[in-house]
Amino acid sequence: VQLQASGGGLVQPGGSLRLSCAASGRDLDQYNLGWFRQAPGKGREGVGCMGANGATFYPDSTKGRFTISRDNAKNSVYLEMNMLRPEDTAVYYCATLRSTCGRYYLGDTWGKGTQVTVSS
Repeated sequence: VQLQASGGGLVQPGGSLRLSCAASGRDLDQYNLGWFRQAPGKGREGVGCMGANGATFYPDSTKGRFTISRDNAKNSVYLEMNMLRPEDTAVYYCATLRSTCGRYYLGDTWGKGTQVTVSS
């Protein structure tokens, strides 16, 4: 499966942004999926995941602000980000998982990232 994230951009603090991740090559509905981000000088961190059964997990840093959804008909997964903060600035990636969706989820196949910048 190949993944491509899109939808990043510049947004003011408190604003919203919706990222998309389109897949090709295989149907996404059989996969556990995750979103990750990497800020300059920092390691990659998970921002949320969704299992093939639709169950979701969000770390404390994004819980209540970020929402993952998927559209199997469009073979895509989405990340809705609200109440954005400057510390959310990073390159965002979608990935299939080689683990279940939970606190310690792990990426497997990665798409190219999309830059999100939160600044006034």
